[in-house]
Amino acid sequence: MSSAADALPGRVRETGLLPAGEPVVVLLSGGRDSICLLDLAVLLSGPGTVGALHVNYGLRAESAGDQAVCEEVCRRLEVPLDIELVAAPAGAGNLQAWARDVRYGAGARLAAARGARLAAGHTVTDQAETILYRLAASPGRRSLLGMPVRRGLLVRPLLAAGADRAETAAWCAGRGLRWVEDASNDDAGRYARARVRSRAMPALRELHPAAEANLLRTAELLRDEAEGLDVVVDTALAGRDRIELGHLAALPPALGRLVIRRLAEAAAGGLCPRAPGRLPDILALAAARERGAAMLDVGDGARAVVEDGVLRFERTPGRERV
Repeated sequence: MSSAADALPGRVRETGLLPAGEPVVVLLSGGRDSICLLDLAVLLSGPGTVGALHVNYGLRAESAGDQAVCEEVCRRLEVPLDIELVAAPAGAGNLQAWARDVRYGAGARLAAARGARLAAGHTVTDQAETILYRLAASPGRRSLLGMPVRRGLLVRPLLAAGADRAETAAWCAGRGLRWVEDASNDDAGRYARARVRSRAMPALRELHPAAEANLLRTAELLRDEAEGLDVVVDTALAGRDRIELGHLAALPPALGRLVIRRLAEAAAGGLCPRAPGRLPDILALAAARERGAAMLDVGDGARAVVEDGVLRFERTPGRERV
């Protein structure tokens, strides 16, 4: 085992995300990262506190083998394993996105029922790939923030500890733990994320050996700055769920977009990535002062409403979020 991997328990303990004696449910795919996380959770949280969840989507010929490895490892570590068998509905579209939603939904329900945290095995390698993919797929500063180490019940201890994919493999090998390799992770012909992993990241490393570290450091700095920007938005709104259009127009455009995003997402109850880009259209509703009211659908289930020169947001009636 490498010296870095050998230090993993201490590094993960220092994150405070796997406290001793507190229950945790580990999302277990059978890959090296989740197997490593499960073993560390048993070591750090202690006997009787750890459970695992494996979701078998039946999408690959190897799915039964993945489940068998999870069962074997859980027997060895004396961890109770819940297995959820699901099948993709017709017209599921993006299968990876569907599978992710199913996995997190099932995990959140199980963790909540047990009063536990839900732990996912993402590493800094996953983080770098995620940032690069989001940067290419969607504009905006949020794309560069990456995955948080904690959100609600969900925690990512390996990510918080700065562990990479090579370290989790070294840990599993050193502990004699089996894992499976998901061939779809490298199927660049079918999956965009696989193209990032197999083509984009190696190309960036050729440009500069510290490319991955620089991506991660940039995300870290932007997350710190995002906290400061949240305070500025709080100040602009002064605790209200609406803002005068004249006040909004007087703000710097970047701050105005952040205010719109905050109001739209609070009303819609989810992400509204298109709302900030509608700032010019929303400001154009200033004429509504004379007509009494005006409305503008900004997408993602949110609607801007201007009454007497005051902007607020509400859910778009009769529209489901997509």
